[in-house]
Amino acid sequence: MTATALITGASSGIGAAFARYHAAKGGDLVLVARREDALEQLKTELEAKHGINVHVFARDVGSGEAAQALYDEITKAGIEVGILINNAGFGGRGNHIERELASEQAMVDLNVMSLMTLTRLFGHEMAQRGKGYILNVGSTAGFMPGPSQAVYFATKAFVNSYSQALNEELKPKGVKVTVLAPGYVETEFAKIADLEGTQLTRSGATPESVAKIGYDAMMEGKLVSINEKALDFSLNWVIPLLPRRAVLKMVSKMQAK
Repeated sequence: MTATALITGASSGIGAAFARYHAAKGGDLVLVARREDALEQLKTELEAKHGINVHVFARDVGSGEAAQALYDEITKAGIEVGILINNAGFGGRGNHIERELASEQAMVDLNVMSLMTLTRLFGHEMAQRGKGYILNVGSTAGFMPGPSQAVYFATKAFVNSYSQALNEELKPKGVKVTVLAPGYVETEFAKIADLEGTQLTRSGATPESVAKIGYDAMMEGKLVSINEKALDFSLNWVIPLLPRRAVLKMVSKMQAK
């Protein structure tokens, strides 16, 4: 029997693709996002198509406190989460000191604090049961500093480091932790982050292809999953050897309009 999967940011993009892929394997779902109408539509679609059970929690989990409240609700409902996919997150283009502080703080709260809280709470349960899977959606941004998105790149560096450390800690307890680090994906991200028209968003992968790669990597217990071989090679064998100033200028140019 396929375990129940909790997916944050499930109303569109990669999150919805994860939900469809998991449902096709016969697994029940816990869908979390702010847009209740989109979640309900996805619930109706997946229950009708695959005969599974879908639980909808229309919540903003943009803080550690909100993540704790969600965990408490799910626990009270008696739902056992065997797969956790932390997909919710957002970015924002612009020089750090010129962006609204509240927006930068909210980015850290969602991309870091919420992800860490949910991982800690559900990961503890999984370790007690001796089995479970956690997939944290990071980014290729986590492999380098990011002028014009300084905070976003830094949050993804946290996700990268944190997930790999937990993989080592939880592996003996039967829990597999994977970080998915895709390049640009054709979702709402570019519009929300004000990246449309930049070199970074000229071409990208589909949400469906990225979700499949990440999900399969999680089930195989891989440490890090990058969705393109060329990106994998560049991030691990080229960029680390380049002068830091050259990397900074390259990333800044990619995000300029």
